[in-house]
Amino acid sequence: MASISYPTPLRAGGRIEVPAPSMGVPVDLLDRMQDAVEALTSLGFEVHVRPHTSTAGLTPASAAARAEDLHASFEAADAVLPPWGGELAIELVEKIDWDALAEARPWFVGWSDISTLLLPLTTRTGLATIHGANLMDEPYELPGEFERWTAVAALPPGSTFGQRSAPRRRSRPWGAWADEPLDRGHAYEVPTKWRSLDGTDDVTMRGRLIGGCLETVSLLAGTPYGDVPGFARKYAPEGTIVYLEAAESNAVTVLRMLTALRLAGWFDDANGVLIGRTDGSAVPELSQEEAVRRALGDLDVPVLLDFDTGHQPPQMPLVNGALAEVRLNGADSSIVQHLIP
Repeated sequence: MASISYPTPLRAGGRIEVPAPSMGVPVDLLDRMQDAVEALTSLGFEVHVRPHTSTAGLTPASAAARAEDLHASFEAADAVLPPWGGELAIELVEKIDWDALAEARPWFVGWSDISTLLLPLTTRTGLATIHGANLMDEPYELPGEFERWTAVAALPPGSTFGQRSAPRRRSRPWGAWADEPLDRGHAYEVPTKWRSLDGTDDVTMRGRLIGGCLETVSLLAGTPYGDVPGFARKYAPEGTIVYLEAAESNAVTVLRMLTALRLAGWFDDANGVLIGRTDGSAVPELSQEEAVRRALGDLDVPVLLDFDTGHQPPQMPLVNGALAEVRLNGADSSIVQHLIP
């Protein structure tokens, strides 16, 4: 049995590298990126945006060039924070020296398609990573119930931090950046709360966190880069808590992906499952909730819906590899994460 390790804590004045291992930023959103950089700079960090990040298109460079840039970022950084996700991070998984990334020991932070890289770094090497933030999220004020990723990354190993469920979520469509409300009182406008798949009001679960964006991490199942059963055997004697969120897939596709993960053994060692909010649609005879129920309803472990992760902001930082305790208790629901081996 091996132990989870944690990156070197991020300190004021630390260097944050911004590579684009999946997709770069188009010209019409460079203002948003600059605002995000300034938000981090105002906190005292040195932010280095790498050249590929300002290149638009499906990908900003070849897979080999993006992998090389990611390696260079890890060597130079105290934290690595891509601008956002994209579509084709999966092109990098065979080109990355995962042990070299782990030996460099910066925090790797991201979500959406960046899950494709966070997951194997943690499952293959045991190095913790942070899901739930990217550079382009920086200008937004998070709910008071959450911690910012920079605060989490600053914690020394052995620390514990808690977060509570968000009272509201975003529902409006994305518009012009100049029109975006950034304060928490206006950024999130629709009430939300966690709920259990079986309707139980009082739920607890405990285990090592692992997961990501359903559309991307499900493609890794059954490969050396998505071996969650192996991760559980090697690093999680306490069992796991698997968290997943669908970006936009409809209910049929979600049912297929969850079933595929179940066939690949992702839930064999799970003490609970967290399903994030989604913009994905229902289809005739199948809602998003029913898709989860048909795939996971008979697992005999608690499954929570509308968890604060994913493509309906806000989302909270989740540390892959951390030992977590999750409690559903009406509107006062919480997660506590322990950064312990």
